Amino acid sequence: MNDYITFEAESTAHILRALANKNRLKILGWILDPRKFFPPQRDGDLVEDGVCVGFITEKIGLSQPTVTSHMNILADAGLVTQKKIKNWVFYKPDRGKIDEFKKKLDLTLDTAGVH
Repeated sequence: MNDYITFEAESTAHILRALANKNRLKILGWILDPRKFFPPQRDGDLVEDGVCVGFITEKIGLSQPTVTSHMNILADAGLVTQKKIKNWVFYKPDRGKIDEFKKKLDLTLDTAGVH
């Protein structure tokens, strides 16, 4: 049981590190409700396929390589998935993983006596 708790703590910490950057947190918030924050795309549906990295780059005001790096960190933490359409990469939230993370965080906080 102790190994499981250690694994869960490490997994939760990994996600928290991904969310600790204000730009990544902002981007994740935007892609959770893409129709509110992005215009329609020519290629790919905002919800079904995700948001094109070009749209994210334009909105956040950072370089495309920097945005790609941020998105790779979110993907590595399991918070987003990526899909290539033509020459572009589209990102959407992995809602199942995000919900799972929220439950783990609640459990961790309960175990620590924070709630």
